[in-house]
Amino acid sequence: MPVVYEKVTIPFVQPAQNRNYTPDFLLKHNGILIETKGVFDSADRKKHLLVKAQYPDLDIRFVFSDANAKIYKGSKTTHAAWCEKHGFLWAHKEIPQAWIDEQPEAARMDAAFELMKKGKAK
Repeated sequence: MPVVYEKVTIPFVQPAQNRNYTPDFLLKHNGILIETKGVFDSADRKKHLLVKAQYPDLDIRFVFSDANAKIYKGSKTTHAAWCEKHGFLWAHKEIPQAWIDEQPEAARMDAAFELMKKGKAK
């Protein structure tokens, strides 16, 4: 009887998993969420795309220890380029003063307030 290697594909559904995401910083006066990253692996990138899709009014921004680092070894895409592609604002090494000084926007504040009201932000 002949044996074949990896010739059959079996489709299956992976059950949904309820997860929580805790941003590093919340600027309460303007509702901006800041995530600081040294390592920005595949799981982190997937998580942030899911959070963005499920909470489109949240304003999550990244501060990278090296915004020019590649998202994985051999990739041409940097952390900064990934953010730009997916509509996230980003900064290199420090939170820009402009983000701190930024005025609140209604949708962003409402989204942040909803998280605080539900006890998901302190």
